[in-house]
Amino acid sequence: MENTTARRHALPGRSRRRAGLAALVGILLLVGAGTGLGFGAAGDRDTSSAAAAREPLPFDLPSTERLRSSDRLVFAHYFTPYPLSLDNRPADEDYYARNYLTADGESGKHAAYGGLLRDRPLPVEPASGDWRSAHYRQEVRTAVAAGIDGFSVDLLSLEGPNWERVQLLMRAAREEDPGFRIMLMPDMKSLDADPATLARALAELGAAPNAHRLDDGRLVVSPFKAEEKPAGWWREVLDTLRTRHGVRTAFVPVFLDLTSHADEFAPLAHGFSTWGSRSHTALGHYSEHAELARRHGKLWMQPVAVQDARPNQGVYDEAGNTETLRGSWDHAIEDGADWVQLTTWNDYSESTQFAPSLHNGHTYLDLSSYYLARFKTGSWPRVVRDTVYLTHRVQPHDARAADQPELMRSRPGSAPARDTVEVLTFLARPGAVDVTVGDLHERFTMEAGVRAELLPLRPGRTAAEVTRGGRTTTEAVTRFAVTTSPEVQDLQYYGVTGGRPAERP
Repeated sequence: MENTTARRHALPGRSRRRAGLAALVGILLLVGAGTGLGFGAAGDRDTSSAAAAREPLPFDLPSTERLRSSDRLVFAHYFTPYPLSLDNRPADEDYYARNYLTADGESGKHAAYGGLLRDRPLPVEPASGDWRSAHYRQEVRTAVAAGIDGFSVDLLSLEGPNWERVQLLMRAAREEDPGFRIMLMPDMKSLDADPATLARALAELGAAPNAHRLDDGRLVVSPFKAEEKPAGWWREVLDTLRTRHGVRTAFVPVFLDLTSHADEFAPLAHGFSTWGSRSHTALGHYSEHAELARRHGKLWMQPVAVQDARPNQGVYDEAGNTETLRGSWDHAIEDGADWVQLTTWNDYSESTQFAPSLHNGHTYLDLSSYYLARFKTGSWPRVVRDTVYLTHRVQPHDARAADQPELMRSRPGSAPARDTVEVLTFLARPGAVDVTVGDLHERFTMEAGVRAELLPLRPGRTAAEVTRGGRTTTEAVTRFAVTTSPEVQDLQYYGVTGGRPAERP
């Protein structure tokens, strides 16, 4: 993907375009932070803007049938603690709102770091009947619409609520779309089971027709942090599956440290994977890992991530706006990955979510679909509708929350923190881009295709508008203002897309 710097021009005085953008921001300030993803400017629109209202992506995503005909597969890592709803209550009073997004939630156990989460699933209306299954079916539909082949489901426990959620999710996915795969991923950071018990649980889940299997019928077992147990322990699990349960397996371990364990696990493994990096300057090892897998004759599953910020663990990575997302996808494509795992679909405690969320809408999922189409078809989709994506933090990285004693710090090895707004454009033809970042106003000339421009973060809101021939083709306004005096530390990048102007939190 080409990623070039725009031709930048300072706006002369209070031009009509600059005034229009200031008016957009003013409208949003009056209406409030939770009003929507974008507002329309006065004046005529060309046909591309009308098309964008119907089609949220700047390109035409190939059909599900065509995408599924590819041997290259894309899974999204599903984290069971954070479904669309935990109690089927209205979003302003549900468990997320009462307990996870506030410092005093769950009897104050998260107060030291300002609350467990900084984001949540895009709110849904309470549902009648079997609402849990209805919500899982909705998540499957969302993933399928983005081109994803299945969920790699984190098995945190073999009993209790998270185990029950796995079973419900598998059944709902099968009912919604029998072709949607569920890859079993025992979480070895959490599980404490002996080989026989784990084998029995995997055999039970693997009996479902939508459990991910290779074409030869082998059940794929892909444990997270596989090196938590030695290769001999895993051999016992796989042997028990075969001899006691009649289940042949394809073992695709996910490592935190592949290099140190590749030789030990190679005799057992069908493929290799890693959990991956979240810093935009630390992606070069993906090529080395892909080559290592090839040398051992193994399938390579490439991790692709957006970002990582963990209030309860006191650590974050500098993702560089969307550079980590775009860079990790580029590696998957250029290094010839066989599969991709999006890490994660919905782990809001680590701020790694691709799933539509309150603070990001569909931004990261929509961007991912562009690369997914190239990964699975071999051809870059043609940009046919103008769309602009804005990403930025809502506070400078060094802003302090006065009443939060435990703050996140940059993970060792991460890129230096930066305070930037990224304007990422997908344009069918060259166009003018006018941007307001707080009190900063600038105009760029953007070429056709995919282009990125960085601006300094400023207090206030950000708006971007693309015009061609005096007509607006796409625009976006951030829903959340930047502040230098935050109530809590929040170092995730927020996103908004001009492709979904009607999306509401």
